[in-house]
Amino acid sequence: MLSLIFCQHSEIIDVRNNMTTVFWGLMIPFAGTTLGAACVFFMKREMHDGVRRALMGFAACVMVAASVWSLLIPSIEMVDAAKRLSFIPALVGFLFGIAFLFSLDRITPHLHIDASAPEGPKSRLSRTLILVFAVTLHNIPEGMAVGVVFAGMTSGTANVSAAAAFALSLGIAIQNFPEGAIISMPLRTEGNSKAKSFWYGMLSGAVEPVAAVITILLTETVLSALPYFLSFAAGAMIYVVIEELIPEATRDDKTDVCTIGFAVGFALMMILDVALS
Repeated sequence: MLSLIFCQHSEIIDVRNNMTTVFWGLMIPFAGTTLGAACVFFMKREMHDGVRRALMGFAACVMVAASVWSLLIPSIEMVDAAKRLSFIPALVGFLFGIAFLFSLDRITPHLHIDASAPEGPKSRLSRTLILVFAVTLHNIPEGMAVGVVFAGMTSGTANVSAAAAFALSLGIAIQNFPEGAIISMPLRTEGNSKAKSFWYGMLSGAVEPVAAVITILLTETVLSALPYFLSFAAGAMIYVVIEELIPEATRDDKTDVCTIGFAVGFALMMILDVALS
């Protein structure tokens, strides 16, 4: 009887520990966006163009590395390696992730940084709101990526450790820092108050923990679909890199600083993946 009570008590403690781990894992990327948006309070000028390009290159590589090491490889490893078609779940999820973001871009108004006119359907929203909406939209796959990795960690069915999940979360938080600044600083330059610019920048990242929680709930409901969710998040993140980050970082053929930022991002994610695994 005592052993049964002890086992039940231990299980309750494990559940609470897992919930705490997942909570902090989901909030780390949001903290990165918040800290980046707070730059508006102590930076007098808009971020230097070269610095912004380097940070975009860095962010692009973080997302590419996270997509491969933390999402696609675990997705493939979850399927029986003896099967010749074990790549199918990863392939299907990856393509659906790209198609999903592509469809959202077609049906929602959005504005790229430094763009003169918004893309998508015509809208009466202000330029500021369309810009924030665009960044918020592209933050969804990052939240999904963090959520699905922590879902794989808690389920025990995916080859994802707590250290690997936190490595992904920390990597996305690092790339969210410049993203928050890239939103808040131009908003301040356009005449918005510091507080308003900060709130818009911070709220653009609030969608990430929400998307992460929804993804966790979905994967818990259909655990067998976890490989598809992992690769879906990877496809969505790769779409953001190709459609937004790389073109904006290499605008006007100024590619040197972007290349350096990309290399630094790859090196950092490699270190995190190995050191924290």
